[in-house]
Amino acid sequence: MKKISVRAASGGYDVLCGRGALRKLPRVVSRLGQDGAVFVVSSPRVWRHWGGRIENLLGKARRDTILMNDGETSKNLKTVEQVCRDLVRAGADRRALIVAVGGGVIGDVAGFVAASYARGIGLVHVPTTIVAQVDSALGGKTGVNLPEGKNLVGAFYPPKGVLADPALLSSLPPRDFRSGIYEIIKYGVIGDLTLFSFLEDKMESVLRGDHAALAFVIERSIAQKARVVSRDERESGLREILNFGHTFAHALESVTGYRTYLHGEAVGWGMIAASRLAVEKGMLSTDDEARIARMVARVGPLPPWPRISPAKIIAAMQADKKTRAGRLRFVLPERIGVVRCGAEAEEETLLRVLRECAAASVQPERRKRRRS
Repeated sequence: MKKISVRAASGGYDVLCGRGALRKLPRVVSRLGQDGAVFVVSSPRVWRHWGGRIENLLGKARRDTILMNDGETSKNLKTVEQVCRDLVRAGADRRALIVAVGGGVIGDVAGFVAASYARGIGLVHVPTTIVAQVDSALGGKTGVNLPEGKNLVGAFYPPKGVLADPALLSSLPPRDFRSGIYEIIKYGVIGDLTLFSFLEDKMESVLRGDHAALAFVIERSIAQKARVVSRDERESGLREILNFGHTFAHALESVTGYRTYLHGEAVGWGMIAASRLAVEKGMLSTDDEARIARMVARVGPLPPWPRISPAKIIAAMQADKKTRAGRLRFVLPERIGVVRCGAEAEEETLLRVLRECAAASVQPERRKRRRS
């Protein structure tokens, strides 16, 4: 187990990562000096797997458990209001501590609730998905979706601690497990050639859940996220690199009503589209584009590109938080391990990239029909 520190304006916090990290939960909670009660926020599915363990670890410190749906369609202001009202009814005051046990949706909602309830209460993350362990539980970005776009309402609110235990991933359905690997690929592309090369050599071991391989890529990803957010907590510069593939991904999630893609799957398509755009702009070699596309493909088949007009997808991109003065901005790779922030694209080029992604999505299906 390793401790990775993250600097934050509120004083910073530690991420405990590695097998057995969950056992440290009582010590983390007691060390915070919270003299209020502990309230767990989780989902019914996660709680069935891990509720008994969490209850035993927290003991009498746990006042109540609030369960919410952890689907992306529940990541909205209505859910935030409901969790806050549940806290009121459970007797939570400004000394309360929330322990968020679950994936990205649980962490984002619980984080926004913690930032808002009584003008701010304590928060500890116990992420149970790969996406949450390597990305969403770190960095203090909380928020929920609007019908117009993803994560448009939220706050920067760092947790008091994060416990990323790979053992908690054992309850993940296979599709959810694979979805998280796309975020790990992202870390390789944006700044860690060693990680990317390891994935090229050991992807099958990672997908099998090999303890050593999984621990290596998770720890490597957490360390990179910690370095980035420690240097740029409020996304004023360097932190933008973490959005590689996400401008496309958030648009795909939005136009499909958050019902077609898991977040990591949308990021997989987003990285393919961003790499294609980088080639179109003369920034990236076709060899590196092919390496990125092959890496995404090795994780498993992505849900097909949506049968939605490129113009509608571009309109959804316009609602992205990274848009400035109506102009879309992208994080694009220059080579594996190096990306450029703030790249723009002409609409004609963007339309061409979107059409090429749609065409690439249907070709395997056409070949399958021909063989049958």
